[in-house]
Amino acid sequence: LWNAIRFAEMNEVFADAVPQTDVADLKPAQAVNAWIIGETARVREEVDAALEAYRFNDAAGALYAFTWNTFCDWYLEFAKPVFMGTDETAKAETRATTAWVLDQIITLLHPIMPFITEELWQTRAERAQPLITTPWPVYDAALVDAAVNAEMDWVVRLISQIRAVRSEMNVPPKAKIPMLLKDGDDAAQAALATHRDLILRLAGLSDAGVLTGEVPKGAVQDVLDGAMII
Repeated sequence: LWNAIRFAEMNEVFADAVPQTDVADLKPAQAVNAWIIGETARVREEVDAALEAYRFNDAAGALYAFTWNTFCDWYLEFAKPVFMGTDETAKAETRATTAWVLDQIITLLHPIMPFITEELWQTRAERAQPLITTPWPVYDAALVDAAVNAEMDWVVRLISQIRAVRSEMNVPPKAKIPMLLKDGDDAAQAALATHRDLILRLAGLSDAGVLTGEVPKGAVQDVLDGAMII
């Protein structure tokens, strides 16, 4: 949490953010931002259900997985190229989204980790009230965009499989290798084209494209949703 907040501060996430921004005001155009908003709504429902059933371990586990894996491991990595880029509109949207998600994480974690979350909440001087008196988030899974979720889920699984193959084949972390997608459906090809730069960066690739001919001899192959990763 400290590192996530520090990363956000370094990228001026809180510079123009309104405290407790209403999710309805975000209206993301970037797929990665729509995806993380939907994932936040999803985990909030999961936490609510666990707390209502007195399954406090399940609530803690869901928040841990979301904070550590979904937000820190994936979303912040997706956000880095945006923060380093030149598209000011995308930057502003991503900053606002990151600020909102961090507020939700800290709020949802407060019953489980009251002291560190209150401390992090109070680091922003513009807070009008302490976290303990802040209302519990109210929004639902209707924020989940099924198409965007499927798109980003495919990107995450593609990168994860490429990393796994690299590890199995003992490919050095700094080595850049090409990748080809064969027999991917329209959604897979569109996701590859849209998120190509992200995939290249996070999977350590030199190139990524669509193969329409024969598979090159000696190429390592894997399968993702019926498509071949070469």
